[in-house]
Amino acid sequence: MFSGKINLKVIRDYAVITVGAAVMALGIGIFLVDAKVVPGGVSGLSMAIHYLTNNSVPVGMLMWVFNVPLFLWGIKELGKSFGARTFYGFTMNSFFIDFFRGDIPGLNFIRLQESQTVLDLYKNDFLFMILIGSVLLGAGLGLIFKFKGTTAGSDIVAAILNKRFGIKPGQAIMIIDFFVIALAGFIIDQKDLSPERPALSLTLYAFFLLIISSRIVDVIIDGFDYARGVFIITDKNDEVAEVIMSNLSRGATAFKSRGLYRNIDREVIYTVVTIKELSILEDLVHKVDPNAFMVVNNVHEVLGEGFRKRI
Repeated sequence: MFSGKINLKVIRDYAVITVGAAVMALGIGIFLVDAKVVPGGVSGLSMAIHYLTNNSVPVGMLMWVFNVPLFLWGIKELGKSFGARTFYGFTMNSFFIDFFRGDIPGLNFIRLQESQTVLDLYKNDFLFMILIGSVLLGAGLGLIFKFKGTTAGSDIVAAILNKRFGIKPGQAIMIIDFFVIALAGFIIDQKDLSPERPALSLTLYAFFLLIISSRIVDVIIDGFDYARGVFIITDKNDEVAEVIMSNLSRGATAFKSRGLYRNIDREVIYTVVTIKELSILEDLVHKVDPNAFMVVNNVHEVLGEGFRKRI
């Protein structure tokens, strides 16, 4: 029974990673490659080489070729943490990019990037086209990360730089993306690949893409701000705890503390409520103790009874 549950969980994880890879591939392959707006990392480097070879080498194939040695390097340097899910993630992403673009032999009739909708967006609403690509890229990557997969690339390089030189992963990825985007912009400018828009404009679009997609990744992983964590400091702890549990049907936790201003021992109450319940909580606490001190924090994800179930 236990083994069956584990197998079903693994199957679910791989299924969602597949969906994430497909969504990410739509964003890159359909909305970004021909727009020449580069997302950075291995995908951006592959797009730059794709432009340099006059579009003769498929982007997905280039991504897979670049990722394999990085994947092997990651296993050597970091152990098996970059295992089967990483290989599966970047392989499926590469496959779907070439599949949707019609670059797989025998399937060149697909070519979604040449659909009337995409061509119309490219001509008449370029910013919205890049925004769609950003959202799809971020959503797909977020799904992959959420279910314990990765797409290799700059993630592995960042992890190795962190291990060897102590460079923070976020900083490493930012540096890598900057140089990749700059390289792509240089290639586009030198080969005059985008007569409609200056290379510098496309580079600025690329940085806009990074900001949007990274935010979407965070939203997918952490969830939308749907709850608030509240610290309540009051001299009427018991009464406040009672109204929280009876009127809101929420739990509360008391922490031992010492108030430095008056140098007295007291308890601080902590509770988590939904956004809709926050104003009700504030009114209830104010009625019990008008002098109560409340600190409200954003909570991205709550796992447990009364909130989101653990996945």
